[in-house]
Amino acid sequence: MGEPAYKNLLTYKYAVLIYDMNKEFIARFVSGAENMRQRQQMDQAARSSKQCIVEGAMQGTSLKGYIKMLGVSRGSWEELLEDYKDIARLGKIEVWNSEGLRRERGFRVFVKDNEPLPPTPPLPPDFAVSVNIMIDLITRTNFLLDQQKRALEEKFLREGGYTENLYKKRRETRGF
Repeated sequence: MGEPAYKNLLTYKYAVLIYDMNKEFIARFVSGAENMRQRQQMDQAARSSKQCIVEGAMQGTSLKGYIKMLGVSRGSWEELLEDYKDIARLGKIEVWNSEGLRRERGFRVFVKDNEPLPPTPPLPPDFAVSVNIMIDLITRTNFLLDQQKRALEEKFLREGGYTENLYKKRRETRGF
């Protein structure tokens, strides 16, 4: 038996990178007893986002449930993104646009479709660069999740859900 299909999703691959890099970020940059709650919240938001993609994809029969779990994942990513934006704002760090990440710093993490997940790169030692890398990764993953969710919603509208299709088959079997 091969790998579960969700492991090939770009959203899942990015989720793994963000989860790993977030762990490194909070260990390195969010220290001290006064930041313990923030570390826990950031860790849980990243974990929840990744695991909700898995949970939704593995439901098997419930497209509606899958769509719901992607929405939960998206909400947790947005929570984590706001944490990074707060860190940038409070640290008076300029948030770069994606062109700025490539042009000014030469560091941008990409995951390619139909390729295995690359090893998680270490965050650079520069605090501002690391904050911007995390903002970029989460923003791109949110975009991808929005597209994935929209495609599943369209599929649901076209094909219906599991329960609805079972009911149709049951009526056909009984001759209704």
